[in-house]
Amino acid sequence: MDLATFNALPTADASDAVRSCAQVPAWVDDVVSGRPYPSREDLLRCAARSAATWGEGDLEAALAQHPRIGERAEGTGRAATMSRREQGAASSADEATAAAIADGNVRYEERFGRIFLVRAAGRTGPEILENLTLRLRNDAATETLVATGELRQIALLRLEGLVDEETPA
Repeated sequence: MDLATFNALPTADASDAVRSCAQVPAWVDDVVSGRPYPSREDLLRCAARSAATWGEGDLEAALAQHPRIGERAEGTGRAATMSRREQGAASSADEATAAAIADGNVRYEERFGRIFLVRAAGRTGPEILENLTLRLRNDAATETLVATGELRQIALLRLEGLVDEETPA
């Protein structure tokens, strides 16, 4: 949608759209309440500024709706569609890589008590596996910071795709 359409959406619809980028209630409220945005860059700047404050609680809230890496998101909603598109590389990984990612997911969940979250967009299956393997070495505090950073990247990329063009002149 273009910026004018996003700016004109009823609050509930705009909230639903932004929530599909990340299930972080305060962030959704910040982004939606900042409307109308004079430019797409202003929208993205506001979203990035608000996301910079995310902590462990925000990460946990957002993870409630995320599928495991390598698993297909269920449903027909906007968030599920975005997830399936982003996870294309993990989903199309060769059998050995896919099995290693699945095994790593189990080890990650056992170690950190939550699903492994990574910005899959633009990464290959082997890159995702390497990221997972390296992150399994993190202590809990470091991993929370890393996972929150990945969530931030996912949310901002999704928002860029959601409001994908400026309002025509």
